[in-house]
Amino acid sequence: MAVALIKERYQNSVSELTIGATPEEGGTRTSVIKVGGDGTLPFLHFEGEMKNRPVIAMEVTDVPPVWSETLNSYYKDVYNDPVAWAKKCVEEYKADLLYVKLIGANPEGENRSPEECAKVVKDILGAVGVPLIVSGCEDPEKDNEVIAAVAEAGAGENLLIGVVEQDNYKSITAAAMVHRHSVIARSPLDINICKQLNILISEMGLPLDRIAIDPMIGGLGYGIEYAYSIMERARLGALANDKMLSMPMICTVGYEANRAKEANASEEEFPGWGDVKERAILWETMTATALLQAGASILLMRNPDAVRLVKENIDDMMVSNE
Repeated sequence: MAVALIKERYQNSVSELTIGATPEEGGTRTSVIKVGGDGTLPFLHFEGEMKNRPVIAMEVTDVPPVWSETLNSYYKDVYNDPVAWAKKCVEEYKADLLYVKLIGANPEGENRSPEECAKVVKDILGAVGVPLIVSGCEDPEKDNEVIAAVAEAGAGENLLIGVVEQDNYKSITAAAMVHRHSVIARSPLDINICKQLNILISEMGLPLDRIAIDPMIGGLGYGIEYAYSIMERARLGALANDKMLSMPMICTVGYEANRAKEANASEEEFPGWGDVKERAILWETMTATALLQAGASILLMRNPDAVRLVKENIDDMMVSNE
């Protein structure tokens, strides 16, 4: 006897966000990235449409970062040249797009000027054809200046810029509006702050389909279950027609996974944990694949072998199960 499968029918879908602009659209990108548009919970193709596949942005910094030896083995030859680093991520590691982190602007570090930071972004735009995500150095006052300069230098490219937070959103949002970019709205694992921030941004006049939610995740074993629950609530809210939760989600996978000791502690320190390079790959891979199931649309990643594995997982999950 055949049993009928009960299917959910949702009132709404996640909004679709476009990153990048081709020459016909006023930019210089060879392609654009579209994320979101989902009318179902992740990968439940039998209940609704997964309009766009999740994408992976590989991280590039403007100055050499302090990363683990595992990551250094992939990038140490290009650490001093962000343009060469960007080209390596696109040409060798097949990044869908790039995440340019301007850590050199930090006042307690190299304290690079907004103009210097904007030049790095312009140089990368000239070297690769994929769309860019650009964020600052995590100093709110400096980031307001830096991201404003980047937004002006990249006018028309439809960058995804950030981050904007509840106490510091006006300058970057205004720059995005003037120069036709989208923004990353970050909220600290709090669904109510997430909604309130999106309301504040939209009240300034930025359309909702130009916002990506950064829910502030944790790595595998470091709060990922709480991040998962918040992301799941956001996705369910979007599907239930809550417009202030209907944006695609972006997750800082590489940063969170690689600061876990399990991803970088040596075999000498923990001999029972096995090979550190393999651990690092798997820690970032498992963090990413868990967050895909929670509704992530954009994964910001570092380890090229983890990127390869996650892309294979996305390929498998995008096969229809109707």
